[in-house]
Amino acid sequence: MSTIYSIKKGLDIKLLGGAEKTVVDLNSRLFAVKPSDFIGCFPKMLVKTGDEVKAGSPLFFDKYREEIFFTSPVSGKILDIRRGEKRKILEVVVESDGKNESLDFGKANVSSMKREEIIDKMLKSGVWPVVRQRPYSVIAKPTDMPKAIFVSAFDSAPLAPDYDLLVHGYGKEFQSGLDVLTKLTDGTVHLNVHKKKTLASEFLDAKNVQINTFQGPHPSGNVSVHISRIDPLNKGEMVWYVSAQDVLTIGRLFLTGTYDASCMVALTGSEVKNPRYFKTRKGAAITEMLKDNVKEGNLRCISGNVLTGTAIESDGFIGAYHAHVTVIPEGDYFEFLGWLAPGFGKFSISKTFPTVLFPNKKYRVDSNIHGGPRAFVATGIFEKVFPFDIYPMQLIKAIMVQDIDMMENLGIYEVDEEDFALCEVVDVSKTEIQKIVREGLDLMRQEMS
Repeated sequence: MSTIYSIKKGLDIKLLGGAEKTVVDLNSRLFAVKPSDFIGCFPKMLVKTGDEVKAGSPLFFDKYREEIFFTSPVSGKILDIRRGEKRKILEVVVESDGKNESLDFGKANVSSMKREEIIDKMLKSGVWPVVRQRPYSVIAKPTDMPKAIFVSAFDSAPLAPDYDLLVHGYGKEFQSGLDVLTKLTDGTVHLNVHKKKTLASEFLDAKNVQINTFQGPHPSGNVSVHISRIDPLNKGEMVWYVSAQDVLTIGRLFLTGTYDASCMVALTGSEVKNPRYFKTRKGAAITEMLKDNVKEGNLRCISGNVLTGTAIESDGFIGAYHAHVTVIPEGDYFEFLGWLAPGFGKFSISKTFPTVLFPNKKYRVDSNIHGGPRAFVATGIFEKVFPFDIYPMQLIKAIMVQDIDMMENLGIYEVDEEDFALCEVVDVSKTEIQKIVREGLDLMRQEMS
């Protein structure tokens, strides 16, 4: 029987627009691989506009880690290589030919392979970037040996997709992916499930892994929370982590010999007429997903959830590590004397708002922060939603002044910017806390490399 970990501190934000368990095919014509999705990646292009590619064809590699390739999710041709300031590569856009032809990397029996052979196959096929490390949340270094690997079988973020549905019917592929991960570490592969949400046999009957059960409010689904409870990180240590859908991608590589970027994406949010799931491939454009399926008005499309996702255009592309898209109102309005209003219909953690009387109410939120930046003051409210044995306010201030020793002592190796998303929600100072934490993590990575 698995150990049950109860998370007491946190906050569940209930929003309108959860996806119905209906799955349809997304006939997207365009797909993109975005270097910005991969922290610390400096792309070096291997293709040019007009080149023909297959699924698994290399598009670019990391300039400072040349063994890590990023490959096309579909077959077709390179439609565009979009650049930003200083010719920074933003997106490599592939126009699908609808054939989904793939390069053949060869089927393999994982049980008879050495660790180096497994890693080599994952690197050449472009599957390796799905494996990330903590600290820093960067793509794992192939030559490192992690003390453990973590796989999350649930997500506690607002409107998060149902992971049971994402892996339903793919038990063979999922187990194959887990078998690969067990070869990549001398430690334990931890499969973390939710006490109530996780019901799929693909998770509960998984073999060769340690199954751990969690319960409690968000961020109980964050990998940092799992690591802190099961195998905490100390200076000089590292663990790797992989999402449940990416475990399927790994399993398919060894079962079929191809890079199969198939995935399922949930379209959610209060402004979606028919929230549901779409079967597609990684990096798909959301244009067809939104067509005749969103309400009128100025909308914000988010790749990911409302707390940690990335804002994209209505013709933008799904992020490499995201399994859902959220659509909410833009919130580009000024609320005159809004602080005097009683706040009916507004979500707030404060008990001064009448909505505290309706704990199960679902809200229609927008991107308006209801005020501007102000003095960063200590209120003690962060600790109510931050389930780590860390002083969040002190750590944030240490990052702001770039005190590396203090950052280490206060536990920066144990957290990621997503762990501070709720702190950002309840912060009365309107501080961009996640941005500050990411800058701190990048600083530590540079100092320690």
